[in-house]
Amino acid sequence: MTTARIELPPKLVPVFRPPRGAVRYRGAYGGRGSGKSFSFALMAAVWGYAEKLRILCTRELQVSIKESFHAELKNAIQSQPWLEAAYDVGIDYIRGKNGTEFVFRGLRHNMSGIKSMAQIDLCIVEEAEDVPEHSWTDLEPTIRAPKSEIWVVWNPKREGSSVDQRFIQNPPDNALIARMNYNDNPWFPSVLDKARERDREIMDRAKYAHVWEGDYLRNSDSQVFSGRYTVEEFTPGDNWQGPFCGLDFGFASDPTAAVKAWIHDETLYIEHEGGGVGMELDDTAAYIKQRVPGIERYATFADSARPESISYLQRHGLPRIRSVKKWPGSVEDGIEHIKTYRRVVTHPRCKQTAREFMLYSYKVDKYTGEVLTTLVDSENHYIDALRYALSERIRHKPIVFEAL
Repeated sequence: MTTARIELPPKLVPVFRPPRGAVRYRGAYGGRGSGKSFSFALMAAVWGYAEKLRILCTRELQVSIKESFHAELKNAIQSQPWLEAAYDVGIDYIRGKNGTEFVFRGLRHNMSGIKSMAQIDLCIVEEAEDVPEHSWTDLEPTIRAPKSEIWVVWNPKREGSSVDQRFIQNPPDNALIARMNYNDNPWFPSVLDKARERDREIMDRAKYAHVWEGDYLRNSDSQVFSGRYTVEEFTPGDNWQGPFCGLDFGFASDPTAAVKAWIHDETLYIEHEGGGVGMELDDTAAYIKQRVPGIERYATFADSARPESISYLQRHGLPRIRSVKKWPGSVEDGIEHIKTYRRVVTHPRCKQTAREFMLYSYKVDKYTGEVLTTLVDSENHYIDALRYALSERIRHKPIVFEAL
């Protein structure tokens, strides 16, 4: 008999040691770089290899297959040649050659369809922090096949959230839940470790603890947009101003980032975002156009530090892209301009933009704890793109020269 060896972070070995059906819940929570999502994807693929299963992969909001667990599963399957040989991985599906089927659905708009599904053997709830109580109430009775299980993966944000109440504050007896952080991942990559070290130097303690150590996000005076933004669904109206489009070029581990925004009733709405780390310039226009519909038809303001990239994109898919004007203090003026809106609303599909609005911060004196007026140059790439998009509406402060 041929055997295969699967390596997991040590903290997850007890979580997956009991056989299928021995517990009702398995899960992991914590900060960035822990490997928890990949590990759960790998074990789901292994279980689906061992026997024919119907596996529901869900999150609160899934607008497209790109925003699902599909990519994580694909990477996990491709990491093992014997798993890759056992699965047919398509653009929007994953099927085992033994009949195993992965189904991808968002809870918010598909609950009635999920309720009608038969024989769900395993349900994986990703980004479980965002799942409200009514979704849990509807979902759990649906997963009722013999030996069925629910797996939960999340990054903690709010103490008292539904997932926090269910699996940390009041964990059920039939649950195996592990806290996982970067230092629990034996394969934590060096490039992420460099980013973590940098964040430890420039972030305040509360923000660093949330991002890398899986702590709740505590309100901090250092958060630039604390209390000034929300995440809501919306549809732009015919009388809205815009769209306003902006693009920030990535470098090294920083992402290329593009946004499309609107203004209505003193409210700034971010409708679409697109971007990623390590994006080649040759691929940028096609990638952005796919994720920010219609951006090629509108004036798009981009970082003037990259004129050669702007020129290239003008000839290859984004004909109306142009350099943004900058001036001393333009970053601070742009941030203050964004703060003048009554509200800032990001569409739920704009996850990275919403994340930056949550994490963008001022520097904090490491000795006194005093919040400084200097902005931390981190967690700000989509916000930079938004500043560029609004650049024509931002009025910079005049420079005053005093006579001697």
